Amino acid sequence: MFKRLIVLVSIFLFLSTTSSFATTDFVGAEDVTEQEDVIGQEDVIGQEDVIEQQDERAVVEHAEMNPGRSEEFGPGTQVQEVRLRITSGDLSGEIVEVDNILMGNPMYDLEVEAGDRLIIGIEAAEDGDGEVFIKEYVRDTYLYGMIGVFLILLLLIGRLKGLKSIITLGLTIFLVVQVLIPGILQGYSPILLAVLISGVVTFSTIFIISGVNVKSISAIIGILGGILIAGIITLWVGSRMQLTGFSSQEAMMLLYIPQDVELNIRGLLFAGIIIGALGAVMDVGISIASAMQEVKLANPEIKPRQLMNSGFNVGRDIMGTMSNTLILAYTGSAIPLLILFIAYNASIVEVINMDIIATEVVRALAGSIGLIMTVPITVFAGAFLFERFK
Repeated sequence: MFKRLIVLVSIFLFLSTTSSFATTDFVGAEDVTEQEDVIGQEDVIGQEDVIEQQDERAVVEHAEMNPGRSEEFGPGTQVQEVRLRITSGDLSGEIVEVDNILMGNPMYDLEVEAGDRLIIGIEAAEDGDGEVFIKEYVRDTYLYGMIGVFLILLLLIGRLKGLKSIITLGLTIFLVVQVLIPGILQGYSPILLAVLISGVVTFSTIFIISGVNVKSISAIIGILGGILIAGIITLWVGSRMQLTGFSSQEAMMLLYIPQDVELNIRGLLFAGIIIGALGAVMDVGISIASAMQEVKLANPEIKPRQLMNSGFNVGRDIMGTMSNTLILAYTGSAIPLLILFIAYNASIVEVINMDIIATEVVRALAGSIGLIMTVPITVFAGAFLFERFK
């Protein structure tokens, strides 16, 4: 009965999470032409004339550069004439030809080859004309494959615990996608939402994985204590350092979102630091509590001080590696930026005082301090509770 309940909850969480990623409506079947027809891109339509827009999948059947047409789109551009076969939606099987404009920017250019699978945009207008354009490579197939391997390994190796892990993962994604983000867009405090969600995720994850017992309660006390310390440090240091929260292009773009809400960008930064540190802190808390429980089970007559020493020994080992994990994770994401600074011989004083660098340093150090403080809090809580509830 319990296993069936777990499976049902997993399906519900998965469906609830994925429902927020709905696609746009497809072109009606009555608008589809014969397969031999070619939909051209030459008739570009104004946005006000667009009555329908959709994303579809397509395969490149032929791609060829046309140097003679480069001047049509300005100097420095290249034109790649591409023939595509649409493979999804009501237009599946249609052949379309598009001009793939390459601007010389590797960040945005998609120079395609025959056989490439693409996501294309299709716009339809009231006068029957339309526009087809290349948007992205198809990447989700490989992502779904990796997710499948991840879930299968969890089940094969973790068995029931692996299934419980999938449930907690689904719950975490659900809370972020369906509660945190919509709540922020509705104007609620991102910090308050992050704290509440961190609490819910902590309780649900630990109790589902390990059950309601002394070990779980000890771990939860340590986790919440570490996150609270990380949050306080982030708020105080971030305010004193005048961090703006505009340390990324995405944060700048939030000023122009269509929702009529004034976002607290600095609050988003602090909320992100809290959520980002939660995973590592949970690992530390439950690992120490589990180790202390095993020591207590092996030697029920062990003294609280000896149990604390065992907990600290385990915690110190975990602390050293997990602190490196956080630092390396944030450093890895900033390697291109660090290379850029070194290439232009920027001074260390200039670099360390930049908002974007100071933000990442605070993010890494606040999470690491919270992680370190989780060790003594979990150890003290575990020693007291294991002695109190023998």
